[in-house]
Amino acid sequence: MNERLTHLDDAGHARVVDVSAKPVTAREARAEGWVRCSARVLELIADGGLPKGDALAVARIAGLQAAKRTPDLIPLAHPVAVHAVEVEVEPVPDPDDPRVRITAAVRTADRTGIEMEALTCVVVAGLTFVDMVKAVDRRTVLDGVRVTAKSGGRSGDWSVDGER
Repeated sequence: MNERLTHLDDAGHARVVDVSAKPVTAREARAEGWVRCSARVLELIADGGLPKGDALAVARIAGLQAAKRTPDLIPLAHPVAVHAVEVEVEPVPDPDDPRVRITAAVRTADRTGIEMEALTCVVVAGLTFVDMVKAVDRRTVLDGVRVTAKSGGRSGDWSVDGER
């Protein structure tokens, strides 16, 4: 892990990191997030009764699209070749904590990591889900967004649970 912020030059100004000399390697990043909502939202999803339609499908497509558009949204993110994106948007009908789990896995063969693409996928899928259900539940919350694993590149493999 770096001890300094790589996106700042010696004068403290933001810059895009030069990765041109780095080798192209296979890389993968995984991320997750949660949307906490009412049990009523999950009931309507199960019954196909949400006013705006299939929130799970629309959120999934939004996440796929967002992963590919990450450098347009995050100023210092490199445009990388997104070779694969998998996103799951799954209801968790726990009566004490109704929620939706969003997971993403993004793969590339490029010179820099793909963690931001995985995070962007999860966040935009979550925001889209919130938009789809806000008429039914205005207290819906997106939280717990984080990278859960990465592989490839100079810094090697990492996961939140220490495996790999």
